[in-house]
Amino acid sequence: MEARGAEQRGLGGWGRRLAAVTLLCVAARAAHKSDLGGDAPSATINHSPMLIHSLRDLLYNSSTSDSTLKVLPANSQEVKVFHTHQLLLTLQSTVFENLFHNQTTVTLQEPADCAALFEKFIRYLYTGEISIHLNQAIPLHQLASKYHVPALQRGVADYMKNHLVSESSQGHVVSWYHYAMKIGDEGLRESCLQFLAWNLSAVISSSEWVSMSDELMVSLLQRSDLVIQTELELYNAIEEWVIKNNPTVPTVEKVLRSIRYAMIPPIHLFRIQKQSPVLVKYYSTVQDLLFQAFQFHSASPLQFFKYFDVNCSMFIPRNYLSSSWGSQWIINNPVRDDRSTSFQTQLGPSNHDNNKRVTWNLLFSPRWLPVSLRPVYSDSASSAMPSVRMEDGRPRLVITPAMSSSDFAGVSFQKTVLVGVKKQQGKLFVKHAYSFHQSTDEVADFLGQADLQRRNSEYLVDNSLHLHIIIKPVYHSLITIKK
Repeated sequence: MEARGAEQRGLGGWGRRLAAVTLLCVAARAAHKSDLGGDAPSATINHSPMLIHSLRDLLYNSSTSDSTLKVLPANSQEVKVFHTHQLLLTLQSTVFENLFHNQTTVTLQEPADCAALFEKFIRYLYTGEISIHLNQAIPLHQLASKYHVPALQRGVADYMKNHLVSESSQGHVVSWYHYAMKIGDEGLRESCLQFLAWNLSAVISSSEWVSMSDELMVSLLQRSDLVIQTELELYNAIEEWVIKNNPTVPTVEKVLRSIRYAMIPPIHLFRIQKQSPVLVKYYSTVQDLLFQAFQFHSASPLQFFKYFDVNCSMFIPRNYLSSSWGSQWIINNPVRDDRSTSFQTQLGPSNHDNNKRVTWNLLFSPRWLPVSLRPVYSDSASSAMPSVRMEDGRPRLVITPAMSSSDFAGVSFQKTVLVGVKKQQGKLFVKHAYSFHQSTDEVADFLGQADLQRRNSEYLVDNSLHLHIIIKPVYHSLITIKK
């Protein structure tokens, strides 16, 4: 009895409060069982917000604490002191459980950005709630990782994936990509890479561009789904990146050989060949590619591909926003009714096809019902289908050429539909992209999960649906000449 009394006295006020909470919980469970067993109706009383508020207050009440954390920021002598409760910390983190083994005061050294957010981090351990800003995501994830708080790790990673399209003065996606690479988060890395690819034209004009690592730049340039104005815009941006970052020679050579020179008109190829300081310095690295690009532009594509391999990235267009390869289509109040429009694109990127055009017809329908949902009429009452509401349908987009396929023999077309979301500083960002081939006129899963009825839908900007349709002409050989 004496030992037990001493133990209870050692627990202090915090121990007595914990014991009281335990007794209340036991009593509540007993009362709940009694309610369920009787005839009286049961009810749930939820005071969890009040409990969370009380737990948050504990952090600022040093009289009930049983442990102390001293946080020392890097390159600083200013120590932040937190009077804490071991029970709450160790419930969330096994690292804290080990740190407090046989001691009640622990000193921690943290990077400055992590130390600045340590109070926010500790408050989360008490309440399970936290607010995050873009510039706080990485240090909070670092703290959650260091102290093994998996729920917060997942929460911050999900926040980053869901806030790639968010306004920030300095940009944040490139730094998030580099962080994802460092910690091995493949899901976050791929999400960042896809965002950068679909919004590269906007990224090029931001301060983030020159901060890209060699690895990220090489990864991006290998992709055919880059959304940019033209290949020339990409080359000019690469030149700026090389000049400001001064990467290694192998990296520069790899980057320059990733440019698709055949997609640049001859007049611009002549200019960069003579006036670009980077290309003048590394001309021998890409001389063969430039020569092949000039050959590509000087001959008929059908003749050219009799002798040269067409199945390589050099002759595959990226997603060019230039009017030669597509058109923007803004649909105001898209749930109202069907719409149609048309536009023209260049037949192909070869200079030989510079004056040849293909006309495309577009049809948008806000509430199209797939076959599986359309009503079936029958004399049998048992086979009658339930009534189908028009709002059960989904949006439909059809893209068809207005010309016969014989007019563009040797060329097939890949179609890409970009959906713009959230304007920032006058720029529209892309979060959704749909691609399909010439043989298919309709986007199969177009806006399948979208709710265009809501004015605050993520798919709408100022109650308008912003689309950009891109046509990518791909040459293919009809006749092969034996070499």
